[in-house]
Amino acid sequence: MDLHSRYPSIEDLKRRAKTRIPHFVWEYLDSGTGVEATLNRNRAALDRIGFLPSILHGTISCDTGTDFLGKRYPLPFGVAPIGMAGLIWPDAEGVLARACAAASLPFTLSNVATQSPEDLDGHIGDDAWFQLYPPKDPDIRMDLLNRVKAAGFSTLVMTADVPVASRRERQIRSGLTNPPRLTPRLLAQIIQRPAWALAMARSGPPRMRTLDKYTDDSSNLPPTAHVGYLLRTSPDMDYVRWLRDAWDGPFIVKGVMRAEDAEPLKQAGVDALWISNHGGRQFDAAPASIEALPAIRAATDLPLILDSGIEGGLDILRAKALGADLVMLGRGFMYALAALGVDGPDHAIDILRQDLLANMGQLGAESVDHLPPAISQIDAAARHV
Repeated sequence: MDLHSRYPSIEDLKRRAKTRIPHFVWEYLDSGTGVEATLNRNRAALDRIGFLPSILHGTISCDTGTDFLGKRYPLPFGVAPIGMAGLIWPDAEGVLARACAAASLPFTLSNVATQSPEDLDGHIGDDAWFQLYPPKDPDIRMDLLNRVKAAGFSTLVMTADVPVASRRERQIRSGLTNPPRLTPRLLAQIIQRPAWALAMARSGPPRMRTLDKYTDDSSNLPPTAHVGYLLRTSPDMDYVRWLRDAWDGPFIVKGVMRAEDAEPLKQAGVDALWISNHGGRQFDAAPASIEALPAIRAATDLPLILDSGIEGGLDILRAKALGADLVMLGRGFMYALAALGVDGPDHAIDILRQDLLANMGQLGAESVDHLPPAISQIDAAARHV
């Protein structure tokens, strides 16, 4: 059987992943914060967005390519930054970077990844991005930017929606800390997942290698925080302007959820906005990212990225129809890695590609940039009552 026969969707990879990684790792990957209302709202809001299918349009050829910040991508999605990805599967960042380079898709390395920019030098393509949690110390900021640039990363993404550590109660209950501390409870879970345990034994325990240079003191931190919180600050507009002046490539701000923030960020020289509620992991009263998209699209002509809750090609089309220029997935690619190891990301890309083409065919859409208008399923149902 080929992989599509066994795992035709991201949801299939998610189910497989849960059986392959220890429970505490699963809780880190899959959980949100609070009662997970925002995490669940992402899915529910996407499901409320529909289209009227098209008939009698004849045979069409569907173009999945899209333009973003002066580049043409063959598919309208990429990999979002995932902190501590190497906890999910060893060499996670390297596997993802190589898969994206081969597919000519954007890959974003997290500031708190288990591999550093230098580790990935030579493994990234022409369009690798680096996500920055804002360091307080200007010398550390400048050093990080220099390291990232020297390693070949082209685009800087500043995450603005983590002013403090979130609660992430499922993660706390699982017993996971950052860095992970091996306890009898966690060891019992590891024993039940031999493939993960063997792979991890070969690679060594994961740690945030980018930050090794700056500190090794993670004492007195809450369970869901990590060493990065000792370095970072909550940025303001002056910080944004400082980064814009210091970085000579494309600059994106991630975590935008309010339309009124768009114009000040544009005036500060930001090249694109990334709409995200952090996958429901930061604030449990936030709207779904897809719900925030239309107002932000109406407020700015800047290119827009969207993440949070995306599980398939149809979700990508929903986001594109409402004004997103590019869509990013984090958990989806992590489920693929946990489920299939090094074969996972390529399979996830192919799942998304095939799902895009199937749904574009139903819509009679020849391009992901020229889709029919989206409709609210609730509104559509009301019209037929």
